[in-house]
Amino acid sequence: MADFLATTATTGLRSRPPALGTPKLLALACVLVGFAATWIHPQWPYEQGLQSSLTVAGLAWLVLHARRWRMRDGEFIAVCIFIAMHCVAARWLYSYVPYDAWCQEWLGWSPQAAFGWTRNNFDRVIHLLYGLCLLPAIHTWLRERWPLHRGQAFAIGIMLVMCTSLIYEWGEWLVALTMSPEQAEAYNGQQGDMWDPHKDMLIATIGALLAWPLLERTRPANARGQP
Repeated sequence: MADFLATTATTGLRSRPPALGTPKLLALACVLVGFAATWIHPQWPYEQGLQSSLTVAGLAWLVLHARRWRMRDGEFIAVCIFIAMHCVAARWLYSYVPYDAWCQEWLGWSPQAAFGWTRNNFDRVIHLLYGLCLLPAIHTWLRERWPLHRGQAFAIGIMLVMCTSLIYEWGEWLVALTMSPEQAEAYNGQQGDMWDPHKDMLIATIGALLAWPLLERTRPANARGQP
């Protein structure tokens, strides 16, 4: 009976949507302001609109998820950082983000020259951040949803990042089929690299693997007794 009452009490608490605290609201506000700023005098409004549809979907998912499940401030802010960087990438269609000019102006340093890059690699950064920034939130959700071992949740989280990256690349390809060759190249941002989707998926996986030291170490409330 005691176990039943304890389970019922925990379920009752979990059924109430958690409020978005000040750190989450501030992070969300910053993303919304940044998103609006990227739409000031857009250079490629149609292509940017296609990319920005993912931003709207991502923000809606983030708020709904944070209201439904326990989500730590750091995890929420990390997802906001990824979405904000995606907004920047969407404005310049990934391939034309002037990050090298920015680095030269602000730091006096050229990553293109330093690493010998011949293509715009901002898209690689976004895919890396996808795995790095989303894996902690996915890991926490998996341990909240099911009584998983920390390593099990991490492994499943890696697979989710890989699967969603694959689905994204499929979706990008299907959308590109409806465009002219010039529009498709601008939208896909392959920049002549036939292995671009494969590299993007690999880099997202590497980002997720790098998130291991960032994962929260304590046991979730519904996984007492789990390591």
